[in-house]
Amino acid sequence: MSTPSRGERAFIALNRFGLGAHLGDESPDNPKGWLLGQFQAYEPKPAAMSDLPSSADIFTTYREDSADIRDLPEAERRQARQELRQRGQKLYEAEVEARMRAALASQTPFVERLVHFWANHFAISGDEPLVTALAGSFEREAIRPHVLGRFEDMLLAVETHPAMLLYLNQDRSIGPNSVRARRAAEQDASRKPGINENLAREILELHTLGVRTGYSQQDVTQFAFAMTGWTIAGQGGNDETGAGTFAFKPQFHEPGPRTILGKTYDQQGMDQAEAVLRDVARSEATASHLATKLARHFVADSPPSSLVQRLQSAFVKSQGDLPTVYRALVDAPEAWEEEASKFKTPWEWSVSALRALDASPEMTATAAQMARQLGQPVWRPQSPAGYDDIAASWAAPDALIRRVEVAQRLARKADPTLDARAAAGALIGPALSKTTATEIARAESPATAVALLLVSPEFQRR
Repeated sequence: MSTPSRGERAFIALNRFGLGAHLGDESPDNPKGWLLGQFQAYEPKPAAMSDLPSSADIFTTYREDSADIRDLPEAERRQARQELRQRGQKLYEAEVEARMRAALASQTPFVERLVHFWANHFAISGDEPLVTALAGSFEREAIRPHVLGRFEDMLLAVETHPAMLLYLNQDRSIGPNSVRARRAAEQDASRKPGINENLAREILELHTLGVRTGYSQQDVTQFAFAMTGWTIAGQGGNDETGAGTFAFKPQFHEPGPRTILGKTYDQQGMDQAEAVLRDVARSEATASHLATKLARHFVADSPPSSLVQRLQSAFVKSQGDLPTVYRALVDAPEAWEEEASKFKTPWEWSVSALRALDASPEMTATAAQMARQLGQPVWRPQSPAGYDDIAASWAAPDALIRRVEVAQRLARKADPTLDARAAAGALIGPALSKTTATEIARAESPATAVALLLVSPEFQRR
């Protein structure tokens, strides 16, 4: 295992743990201290996000607009729905831009990277109009406030957020023997409200325990029964207090005890599923699953087992205290290997490129469009598993061509006085190869030199 110099450790801190260097910023003299000191300086609600609406306001506005559309004549309804979708898309793009601006301005880039990591771990996909509109507020409300807390508290915030409830169809899951189901049957025997297992399954498979960790289909079903009643106030057009926020509706809940993973839960109402959540959050299987993902994200596509074990042990001993796990990561010698083995995802590359260029508002205004062009639209993975975190998913030739195209466009908008030769040393540091330095020096124009810097092999890794 190689021992990097102090200068090399500074670049590792800035790029592997952080979001990339800013030109003109001094490299940290004490890289570990700089990373850990960010826990005290982190701002859960950065200035870039201060004017964005809450999920409750988004939900309420969408519900009211949808109700108005239903009252329109048939000929006008289609156009009104299209306009509603466009308003949701516009909000989505504003949220992506705010996320990018927060990343560029952040003085706590290690913690900001962790926000992005957990948002992808608890992935939602904004394909439906309302989920599209709620995607940014989900990260702002369920992830950012809990990134330096306990895992189980983040887990509860995530699973009760309206965006997650809507995305995985939990909001209308009704126990077949609940009060609501019995009343529906009395009115119409052909109507049989039932449970939806999507959220229960993804919690066990993706959010906590991980695949092939001993849970069964029966455990999923029983957990889904326990979660019946978890919904959103005001869903279905009802005028309720707190519309657009989490609500537990006892009349939807399946009565009786549930046995999940060999343990019987006889709590009443919402307490039943919450007890299950807290138990799986503290499980050793969950600790192993999360430790593996963190090690893969920060260190290597196939992370060292010693590092995974170190992080798992920190999680278990601290009962899921996330800063304790992060400290174990920063203290791990495996995390400071000189070789930059992680290939940047499109989001990581675009953030580091814009930080390197000290991006103008004109550049950040198209953050959502840039993410789409690079193949990783924000909050829109193809499944609840989120985006892959390995090079094979992002290093295909066509993907690299798209990076070249974006780099050329960014370079044309960059400060024309930027000296890419000097910037390469400041941004890439000891990793800068003679070949890359030569190619940048021989570039036919300053803009071409900047583009070559951004697509160089060294800049593409962290």
